[in-house]
Amino acid sequence: MATLLVSPTLLVLSVVVLYPTIMALKESLYGTKGLDPKTGFIRTTEPFVGLRNYTGIFGAAGDRFWNAFWNTTFFTVVTVGLETLIGVAMALIMHKAFRGRALVRAGILVPWAVPTAISALLWRWIFNSNGIANAVIGHQILWTTEGFHAKVAVIIAEVWKTAPFIGLLVLAGLQVIPKEVYEAARIDGASALGQFWHITLPLVKPALLVAVLFRCLDALRMFDLPYILVGAQKNSVETLSMLAQNEASNVRFGPASAYAVLLFLYVLLIALAFVRVLGADLVGDGGATGRSAGRRRRRITALRRAEVTA
Repeated sequence: MATLLVSPTLLVLSVVVLYPTIMALKESLYGTKGLDPKTGFIRTTEPFVGLRNYTGIFGAAGDRFWNAFWNTTFFTVVTVGLETLIGVAMALIMHKAFRGRALVRAGILVPWAVPTAISALLWRWIFNSNGIANAVIGHQILWTTEGFHAKVAVIIAEVWKTAPFIGLLVLAGLQVIPKEVYEAARIDGASALGQFWHITLPLVKPALLVAVLFRCLDALRMFDLPYILVGAQKNSVETLSMLAQNEASNVRFGPASAYAVLLFLYVLLIALAFVRVLGADLVGDGGATGRSAGRRRRRITALRRAEVTA
């Protein structure tokens, strides 16, 4: 029965993930069509070149690859870090009971509902040389040209777009925390900061870890936002996905597939490392996580009993 229930999901994953990955790996072993030096005629098929596309990435094209690699890593670390802080703050605000809470929740979640391409166009108008951003700071900056300011523009647009996603998942975690736990903590004299650090944060940790993991995987594949906001072939914001797309658009499918395979491996390693280091809460209540959850439940039960006794 378990196999029968899981088989549709495995079939979909095989079609949309496994097969394209295998085909990309195969394509990365072939070169581009061109003049055959042996015959002097144009090749009708792509020649097999083995690992030459990979050696070329770390050789002649090494500077561009490492630039895109560090841009991708920089965007991931900075944006996910800021989104986590802002998303948790958003979740705490949305969780409070006050007049107009529904309107505030809708306003916070609107950026997440806007398609990324539309969001990039909106921010491109904002960061125009005569746009709102320059009018607010009172200084003209060419945000969509080469330079660190282009990175800042991408980071601001990305955080605005996706921080509500983390806020939404953390809000779901907050809503399952029993109110009795906070009441018992207040009776014991715990401050608001102490309640957040010792109760809220540990109990929403599973939801927060899932949100951060999803955002890391998404940010590592960043393409459309910097591509539309700043433009293609800009060293300041070029990511690995943009590099692969640039090769494919120039009919160099072998090198493009090699870039895609390397990006796939990078994302896979980050996901595995994340799950191994922090991910016990992501994969179930087994092992150490089961013991931690048990301790948490016993602590909550003790707090409730203390409250009843009082």
